[in-house]
Amino acid sequence: MSEARQTTDHDVIQRWAEERNGYPATVAGTAGENEGAGLLRIDFDPPDERLQRTSWSAFFSKLDRENLVFLYQERTADGQMSRFHKFIDKETARRSGR
Repeated sequence: MSEARQTTDHDVIQRWAEERNGYPATVAGTAGENEGAGLLRIDFDPPDERLQRTSWSAFFSKLDRENLVFLYQERTADGQMSRFHKFIDKETARRSGR
C-alpha cells in the first residue's frame, strides 16, 4: 500500500509539483477581496479551466498564512508516480496522527 506524507516545506512542495509538471494554482472565484490567493491546488497539463495559475510566492504566502499542510503521495501502490495531493489545516493533520 502506498503511503501519504505531509509537509510544509516550500522546497519539497515545489519539487514534488515540478517533477509532475505541476503549477501552483487556486480555485477560480475563491479569493476574497483582501485574501489574495483562494483555495490552493496544483494544476497539471492540460490546464484545468476551473483553476487559475499563480506564482509560487503567492501560493506559499497563502499556505503559511492559513496554516496549511501539503498531504501528498510520491508513488501509487503499483509504483507509478502519483499526483495525489491535498491541502489540510495543521490541526486536522495533527488530529489524524500524520
